[in-house]
Amino acid sequence: MNSRQDCILTIDLGTGSVRIFAFDLEGVFIGSMKGSYPTFHREPDQSEQDPEQIFITVLYVLKNLLTERIKPAGYHVTAICFSAAMHSVLPVDKKGNPLGNAITWSDNRGKQEARELKNTSLGKAIYDATGTPIHPMSPLIKIAWMKNQDKERFNKTTRFLSLKSYIIQQLTGETIIDYSLASATGLFNIHSFQWEQAALDYAGVTVSRLPELVPVFYSTLRLRGEFQSSLGLSSNTKIIAGASDGCLATLGAGVWGEGKATITVEQSGAVRVVGKDVLIDEKQRLFNYVLTKDYYVSGGPTNNGGVIFEWFTREFGSFRKAFDLEDSMAGLIQEASRIPAGSDGLLFLPYLLGERAPIWNANARGLYFGLNMQHRQQHFIRATIEGILYEIYSIGKTLEEHRSIHTLSINGSFTAYPFWAQMIADIFNKPVHVKNNSDSIGLGAFLLTATEMGLYKSLEEATRGIDVPGMYRPDRNNHEVYMRLFRIFERLSSKLADDFEDIANLQS
Repeated sequence: MNSRQDCILTIDLGTGSVRIFAFDLEGVFIGSMKGSYPTFHREPDQSEQDPEQIFITVLYVLKNLLTERIKPAGYHVTAICFSAAMHSVLPVDKKGNPLGNAITWSDNRGKQEARELKNTSLGKAIYDATGTPIHPMSPLIKIAWMKNQDKERFNKTTRFLSLKSYIIQQLTGETIIDYSLASATGLFNIHSFQWEQAALDYAGVTVSRLPELVPVFYSTLRLRGEFQSSLGLSSNTKIIAGASDGCLATLGAGVWGEGKATITVEQSGAVRVVGKDVLIDEKQRLFNYVLTKDYYVSGGPTNNGGVIFEWFTREFGSFRKAFDLEDSMAGLIQEASRIPAGSDGLLFLPYLLGERAPIWNANARGLYFGLNMQHRQQHFIRATIEGILYEIYSIGKTLEEHRSIHTLSINGSFTAYPFWAQMIADIFNKPVHVKNNSDSIGLGAFLLTATEMGLYKSLEEATRGIDVPGMYRPDRNNHEVYMRLFRIFERLSSKLADDFEDIANLQS
């Protein structure tokens, strides 16, 4: 078969959906498909997903993409690369069967464990070794919580997997985790590239209860025979371990070198930079995750990205098309655009899911502040978006204590809205570049795979060809308005810490 008919698939296991992208070997986007699955919040602070439902969704979307797009166009799949959301924990038994649901990044049930560990000498040592802030998001804390609060399941668990490790295990029979995803667990030493013994001791686990560590370029995996047959894929199709979604989004955005940062706004959000050195933050506000052994992706995450606007839309949107969330969101954004920057003094703290960077307060809660009789529905819509982006700006502001940032590259489904992109430029007061083509996570996974295949000499070379033609320039007047309000936003986020804790205790 002609090599120009070969293609690479990337499978991104996101928080709310799996997205599969196809590229030819020159990086030209061929097509994509998406399938969604729910997160269950059955009690306060709980966030879980059904691993079997996710696996079935992966198979369904992959089969449809192959049947409808790839095979009719005469393409041969030469490699499949995985990316995934970070911080999930799935206990499995000795046969690899799930012991209940997977716990996702937004689960906050380990608040007590995190609070007790964070400011101790052990907590600081674990943060310095692993690069992962001490917070309920991390598998370190989730496993410790399970040891303390769900002892029966903890004792029955043979291995603690990520959702990505579970999907790969189902497809290949091998139980692995790549260095990149492992570096977000709080259990992995980002300097020695081994499991960190102090963290394992704290969580009460041994290396045998965790997946095998492999590099992001690991490519010896192959599909089980039954999936080769059912999907119609060759026994020679490479399965690439890949990396975390955050690291690959940064790679796919072309953020390489000094002065550049990337902002992702999906369900959650993050601000990230790439460098060869770990960023040392004495206040433990920033993460340092591994992309490869030579490069770290550093920054901060927010729990409260697009998921908050989706919540607002479901509760208060006008569904002109039944069950069409995206159409309803687009209508709300149009309404918000009629209100001036700053929402006439209405502020929104978006902490509906607690918060990670930079305040790292799992008890944080949402709040509309400054409300008066002048405010209408459009003000609430705009204030909600502004609040989400103020939180992201607070992460960028923290990051700039360590790195100079001159330009931003943005990605994620919510940054595709020009209204959001312009608002980011105005709040940060920096030019914003937007890619016009495929998803940055998918493109990052392609670049990693193409580098493994020898199509590029290095990831640095791979990023040079990334085209980011779209640009939004900041409006200085809007920036000044936003900064006056942001200062209040920042003070409220700090001042209300005790009240956040009191209301969280009442709710639980």
